[in-house]
Amino acid sequence: MPAHATIPTTLGPFTAVVDDDGVVLASGWTDDVDALLALVHADIRPTDPARRADLGPVTAAVTAFHDGDPAPAAAVPVRQISGPATTAIWDRLRLVPAGHPTTYGELAAAAGHPRGHRLAARACVHNAATLFVPCHRVLRRGGGLGGYRWGLEIKDRLLMMEKSWLPEETAVSGV
Repeated sequence: MPAHATIPTTLGPFTAVVDDDGVVLASGWTDDVDALLALVHADIRPTDPARRADLGPVTAAVTAFHDGDPAPAAAVPVRQISGPATTAIWDRLRLVPAGHPTTYGELAAAAGHPRGHRLAARACVHNAATLFVPCHRVLRRGGGLGGYRWGLEIKDRLLMMEKSWLPEETAVSGV
């Protein structure tokens, strides 16, 4: 049965919506389930997902991330529907390591679209499964934050958190 849960975090409430198989369909720093459901492609959007206190591995991954371990979030399955180019961007984005942000252009090139910085930006805008598909790790050329559905303050705090998890000698400067 599709379900949703809101997990308290240091950055505010984080809600995830999952399908019958526990695969993340949408997530973000909000407690507004309807807003998250609106982000899910109509072909896979659940109607009236059950409220749960715990979504098992999804809840554990959110908690682990906020406690400094991003690995479980990277392993959580996600389902989003789009065209092949956007899907390639989302797939590549899941490989960007915590603490090592990339640019829209670099992300697009890594996904096979060397001139697709706008494509990468659009894929980030349409990403419904934030944290699990970590679009906060994408910056503008020159290091500017760009945009973020959940606000630039949260994006900046996420980047700073991830930077703090790195050993000092590998930390990325200027983020």
